Amino acid sequence: MIELIPLLKKLCSTPGLSGHEAPIRTIIEETWQANTDDLSISPLGSLHGLKRGAAPEPRPSILVATHMDAIGLMVTGIEEGWLRVTEIGGLDARVLPGQLVTVHGRKDLPGVIVQPPTHLVPDEAQKGPVPIKYLLVDTGLLATEVKQQVRTGDLISFAQEPVELQGDTLTARSLDNRASVAALTLCLEELQTRIHAWDVWAVATTQEEETLGGARTSAFQLRPQIAVAIDVTWGKSPGTPDYTTFPLNKGLTLGWGPNIHPGLYESIKKTADLIEVPYTTETMPRHSGTDAFSLQVATHGIPTMVISIPLRYMHTPVEVVALKDIQRTARLLCEFITRLDIDYMKNLSLEGSL
Repeated sequence: MIELIPLLKKLCSTPGLSGHEAPIRTIIEETWQANTDDLSISPLGSLHGLKRGAAPEPRPSILVATHMDAIGLMVTGIEEGWLRVTEIGGLDARVLPGQLVTVHGRKDLPGVIVQPPTHLVPDEAQKGPVPIKYLLVDTGLLATEVKQQVRTGDLISFAQEPVELQGDTLTARSLDNRASVAALTLCLEELQTRIHAWDVWAVATTQEEETLGGARTSAFQLRPQIAVAIDVTWGKSPGTPDYTTFPLNKGLTLGWGPNIHPGLYESIKKTADLIEVPYTTETMPRHSGTDAFSLQVATHGIPTMVISIPLRYMHTPVEVVALKDIQRTARLLCEFITRLDIDYMKNLSLEGSL
């Protein structure tokens, strides 16, 4: 049986920046091996796990996408032994100074993000958080040693170790979106003991933080009848508005907006009500900011849904998630999949409602 906390810690402690996901893909592949019938890798590096259904062939299929890429940094230059950097995937510059990192050069090097003394920063950059272009990474090596070990274009990942907090919560880097990978992993394990008519494609997508290319190409290749993107959403903290953030440990969110198929939303909502999984409807009036944006428009169009796990301090090295929300997401996925009957698509309507 898969234990959630060790799984999360392993997933979050493994590098895999957007566009460079090989290390984390290896870990997920090893984890999914026992709970899928077939594993393959797309030309863009997404991991495809097939769990075959029980209905006669040809069977319909559902694709569940959880992006595995993480945010981080890239070396843009070397200046007297210090590293100039740029962001990968979008970072909150306010929390960067003082963060421990790992520089993935010719070998992995520990480092720390630092900022120059205030009087050496241009006046226009002194009125708020120091922009990333003025920050530096210090490895402690001499300038000559840095040039031997590090090159422009090398990756830098955060080094904050996962910590179990009170209230069944965990803080870690890369919980966006390794928390969702964990939820899908728990779902796959549970499906081993359940009968489901449809084929299930579990997909750990690449490049969600930058291009959405992994989801787009996997959906085109696999051509499922429906798709669900599992991601994280903004968790509530002091000072955040209630209408745009969601409390931890109070359930997941169901997306509603132009990326969402109304009938699929209604089906998953009914499943959540039936099994008493708490949820909140999350309005997504534009681009959902998830893989659903790509899944929806692949091939001739795929009915798509977004389920999200509330997460505090998104896009920082100290993201916080409630373990029960991950487990609830896994349970809802499993129950929805096992309830899909072979004629579901014939009855799926665009007239679904809130």
